[in-house]
Amino acid sequence: MSFDARKLLLDMFEAAVDAASPAKCLPAHLPPRPAGRTIVVGAGKAAGAMAKAVEDHWIGPLEGLVVTRYGHGAPCSRIEVVEAGHPVPDSAGREAAERIFASVQGLTADDLVLCLISGGGSALLSLPAPGITLADKQGINKALLKSGATISEMNCVRKHLSAIKGGKLAAAAAPARVVALLISDVPGDDPSVIASGPSVADPTTSADALAIIDKYEIGAPAHVRAYLLSAESETLKPGDARLAGVANKIIATPEMSLQAAAAVARSAGVTPLVLANDIEGEARDVALVHAAIARHAYEFGQPAEAPCVLISGGETTVTVRGSGRGGRNAEFLLALGVALDGHPGIYALAADTDGIDGTEDNAGALLYPDSLARAAAAGVSAKAKLANNDGYSFYSAIGDLIVTGPTRTNVNDFRAILVVR
Repeated sequence: MSFDARKLLLDMFEAAVDAASPAKCLPAHLPPRPAGRTIVVGAGKAAGAMAKAVEDHWIGPLEGLVVTRYGHGAPCSRIEVVEAGHPVPDSAGREAAERIFASVQGLTADDLVLCLISGGGSALLSLPAPGITLADKQGINKALLKSGATISEMNCVRKHLSAIKGGKLAAAAAPARVVALLISDVPGDDPSVIASGPSVADPTTSADALAIIDKYEIGAPAHVRAYLLSAESETLKPGDARLAGVANKIIATPEMSLQAAAAVARSAGVTPLVLANDIEGEARDVALVHAAIARHAYEFGQPAEAPCVLISGGETTVTVRGSGRGGRNAEFLLALGVALDGHPGIYALAADTDGIDGTEDNAGALLYPDSLARAAAAGVSAKAKLANNDGYSFYSAIGDLIVTGPTRTNVNDFRAILVVR
């Protein structure tokens, strides 16, 4: 069988992103128009596109404010779209969160609050709890990002230092009806973890948050630790009456995107194997496992005969020890390349469905059998780049970065490893 490996991998990634497009997945989930006001609020990398989808399909009066990452906005006329900092929160995000929190207060049972929530909302919807400063949250957030903490662990800490997360946004809107539409970017699609659950009861505790800070040796100031030891820091728990009128609906998931990519592979005559949609762990370790499965498929035809493609999602972590550039997808793909060491029948793509790998301008990158050889010819050592957490520079040097710009959605990372003979 002859086909273009690059085109197939890119087509699969495009299908994965398209499956989570707000314009495609949101309209069918819009609630009925209320007797009173409709207030739209939201946060996340998809918030701008979600707001645009609401405007395009809503009949009747509409007002509101959403906050998204810089460069991820969308043209709206009735819903204000504010851009702010991610993954480290900034003053623009704090001010937007203050306005969002104020906008849902003083409503009646005839009113509707439509919450548009997607990945990235934890950093973007940054309203520090009383006594906690934005600088406190920025410092802790930066340390957690470098520590190797999972998204669930990071969001546990964020919730307990926030005045708006962990169900507090929805509680402030009572007695209005609250409908939250969520695009999941977290392993397990747990609504309480997506954007730190501003509309969802939180099963974690302040003690859990403090344990995570200690586990990763995060240098939290004394007043932050004291706050986490106080009753004030607790989030809303399951069964809280203030959340009785809240409906949380997940409208797009990583699994939906992986299945869309699998359909593309299948139509090309390639057997798709979806390994999992919720893989976590150090990017380098995850790469080693993927490399072993790919080699086994090539050599023994298990778990499928070539041509086949291994597909996975989830959110890996990177414990940063070097000074290089690159997000977790570049790290994964470079570790995969080192592990495969120029294997002749294996190609791969790893990219973030939001179009931004970490804080760089690329979504991810592509790996070919000759990637390491081409880099070596240009004087670039894959092992040295990996040791320095410098996947971006490695793939930039050989022209294999994937640059899409913001996709305005987010269902986490997408990985596809193509095995051919």
